[in-house]
Amino acid sequence: MSLTEFSAVEIATAASSASRYLSILVDNERNEALAALHDALLRSKSAILEANAKDLEVASRAAENGDLSHSVLKRLDLSKPGKYDDMLKGILSVRNLEDPIGKVTLRTLLDDNLVLERVSCPIGVLLVIFEARPEVIANIAALAIKSGNSAILKEGGKESTESFIAISNVISEALSNTKVPKSSIQLVKARDIVWSLLAQDTFIDLVIPRGSNELVRFVKDNTKIPVLGHADGVCSAYLHSDADPEIAVKVVVDSKTDYPAACNSLETLLVHEDALGSIFPVLAKALFSKGVCLRCDVPSKNALAKGLTNAPLELLQDAVDPDYQTEFLDLVLAVKTVTSTPECSALENAIAHINSHSSGHTDVIVTRSQTVAEAFMKGVDSAGVFWNASTRFADGMRYGFGTEVEATLF
Repeated sequence: MSLTEFSAVEIATAASSASRYLSILVDNERNEALAALHDALLRSKSAILEANAKDLEVASRAAENGDLSHSVLKRLDLSKPGKYDDMLKGILSVRNLEDPIGKVTLRTLLDDNLVLERVSCPIGVLLVIFEARPEVIANIAALAIKSGNSAILKEGGKESTESFIAISNVISEALSNTKVPKSSIQLVKARDIVWSLLAQDTFIDLVIPRGSNELVRFVKDNTKIPVLGHADGVCSAYLHSDADPEIAVKVVVDSKTDYPAACNSLETLLVHEDALGSIFPVLAKALFSKGVCLRCDVPSKNALAKGLTNAPLELLQDAVDPDYQTEFLDLVLAVKTVTSTPECSALENAIAHINSHSSGHTDVIVTRSQTVAEAFMKGVDSAGVFWNASTRFADGMRYGFGTEVEATLF
């Protein structure tokens, strides 16, 4: 619900009060609200996409002028095939989840008739600040309601203003006919209120910034409220010497090209020195066919010159050190050769590179060896570490949590 006429204190107070009421609703009552939210968004699809088209028109001009990145433009587009329907499916997936409230996760008998229990409960009030991701509104609203949390949603930029207004009006109307208080989900349009909201540490329990590095760092630097923010999505894949070429192509191509603007898109490819002349040219050919630009170090570039005829020169570039810490969010992939040294194996050097250059989001190894894979998965310090699987699997819906931000609320 949009409450631009209220102050930050009043918004936060209303959310706090609503969170206490929401937390005691039974699961069926929260699920009924999610069904109502889904149906309302389905009925309003045409109107919301029309509003989104207005945002895209303005954003496209900004991108052409160099004032907006193309990755932001892609994230803004709700008309991308399947995107709106996936947003709706996410709401139903969340509704169908087991009730996360009231689960006993630990029970200890301390003494006769004295039992200690650890029981799951809502966090309270969430402040979610996001940029150019209209579907985040529905995602967060659904997760918050299911988990018994109130949510204050604030658009951090101006790119999705029309979409934001359209979706917020639908959510407000949908909740008005349910037992979930309207103030459980508040969508704030006022642009000058972020500073004041970040100061409401008495009422707001957690801030979740969803957007650029600048947004995440701004939030962390300007609030006393705990912040759950991941600034980068620098995901890496390590191609071991024994990798299956067919699996390597499937995993790496999907990781890079399925949705390059996503935070779980692949940005760095590490190649074992023994795979340069065999597996890597096959993989590079598949990537080139998808329009991927490879920024290679000297050994990997030389390997392509020898093992791949007619490589598109415009897609084959020299890498520089910053490339291995860059979130391109585009069809660009940094490639680095991993060698053995007297002190460390190639595997150990790959792990060391990832731990010092990646953002701790999701990293992958492609290998036939279970022993090598387990060593990699134990050694890499990231939220998700996969074996022979695309980085794009790092997603709340694929994990079975309904939609994004699942680790926060469940």
